[in-house]
Amino acid sequence: MPEIVDDKSQHCIPFLLERLRIHTERRTNADGNTPPFFLGLNGVQGAGKTVLVSTLQNTLRSEPYSLSVVTLSLDDIYLTHADQVTLAQAHPTNPLLQHRGQPSTHDLALGEQVFASLAAEQPTAIPQYDKSVFAGQGDRVSQSQWEIVNAEGQKKVKVIIFEGWCVGFRAWDDQTLRAKWENAVRQKESGNYQGRLGYVQFEDVKAVNDALRQYDALTDKLDALIHIDAQNPRFVYEWRQEQERTLRAAKGNGMTEEQVNHFVDGCPYLPQLYHRFSRADHFSIADYPSYELFTETLREGVFKPHNSPADTSDWQGRQLRLVVNRDRRVQEVIQI
Repeated sequence: MPEIVDDKSQHCIPFLLERLRIHTERRTNADGNTPPFFLGLNGVQGAGKTVLVSTLQNTLRSEPYSLSVVTLSLDDIYLTHADQVTLAQAHPTNPLLQHRGQPSTHDLALGEQVFASLAAEQPTAIPQYDKSVFAGQGDRVSQSQWEIVNAEGQKKVKVIIFEGWCVGFRAWDDQTLRAKWENAVRQKESGNYQGRLGYVQFEDVKAVNDALRQYDALTDKLDALIHIDAQNPRFVYEWRQEQERTLRAAKGNGMTEEQVNHFVDGCPYLPQLYHRFSRADHFSIADYPSYELFTETLREGVFKPHNSPADTSDWQGRQLRLVVNRDRRVQEVIQI
């Protein structure tokens, strides 16, 4: 597997430091206290997100900033295994909801609770999720094992990095959603279609889109967002193939190339792959249709006001988009 080189932090660190400066300037109260800063980080598995998070943390924790930083992964607020089973049983014909990954498979109430506690600088338990249990289906770690931040005697957390593959996604209105789905179906029927959205039933897609509206409760709390975007979303397949080739070489087993493709597609007819979550790390079944559908909302701007065109509130400059090539190298940097 090619080495993931960090050529992203050189763009992200100046952006983040500038947003922190503006945040401090505008939000510091009369007592000199500045509320915590929430940074969203969106990026598909394999694009270099993990390395970037580590670099951002190390930079902010070091001199001259010396800030307390915590990372909360969207993965860590997945539903418990029992709740995920209940969700799947309630939607038996929807392949997108049979396993963790899609909007509606997260515990948003828990996420909001953690966000609120961190914002208030109260002692906060940071959720953890173990993807290896239940034969790879995963479950939430016992709360007794969660890390506690903002405890007595600890420095107050001033930067929260909220990372995940669909962080910042915004739902479409029903009319736009149907138009995009119908267009994907037409492309599929034309025989020149590489996506997956056109293979999913509209009602299944609508269930995910409807659930995504509730995620605004977290997205609207973000002060800034970094989006690692791929020049071609099909790179996701290649990056997954690289990971499995590495796994096969190291351990003598792993998914075949055909199985990986089905895994990324989210094909519901390969149940043997559903026990491979522990090897998929941060990549979940059936994600590709959502990349295809919702990445556009990120590219337009997460903070751009859509409901009130006349709204001239300060949203510009709060999002950084890095476009990477097949080798994960940055090709374009766009501040939105």
